Amino acid sequence: MRRNNALASLIAVALGLSACAVIPDAPNVEGVPAPQGSMVALGQPIRLGEIVVTPRQIIEDSRCAKGVQCVWAGRLIVQTRIDGAGWRDTANITLGETYGTHGRVIALTDAYPAKDSGKEITPEAYRFRYELR
Repeated sequence: MRRNNALASLIAVALGLSACAVIPDAPNVEGVPAPQGSMVALGQPIRLGEIVVTPRQIIEDSRCAKGVQCVWAGRLIVQTRIDGAGWRDTANITLGETYGTHGRVIALTDAYPAKDSGKEITPEAYRFRYELR
């Protein structure tokens, strides 16, 4: 009888431990993040301190073409995934503006290439720089 009680206790402990949630102590991202200050392509993660930022897709690129005088400068908006330890956020971040989440402020500070009148920019050609502020 004592043997059955010990086995039942061991099973109860194992089941209890298997129900515990595991919260990672680092962001969970695909690929190796580029170092802070790098320019990255769509889908390429970049490390900003303890978080990782990944540009996912172009939402809008209505920037004024270089060499053209425009009434409105236009804007570039990039859907961006932000990964922290135990959390993930997705936001549309506009070039030159900041976005705050989980106590951090992120800025999309640079984008390449500049718009050129009459030429389409393929998604593969874009490069982005983010900063943690």
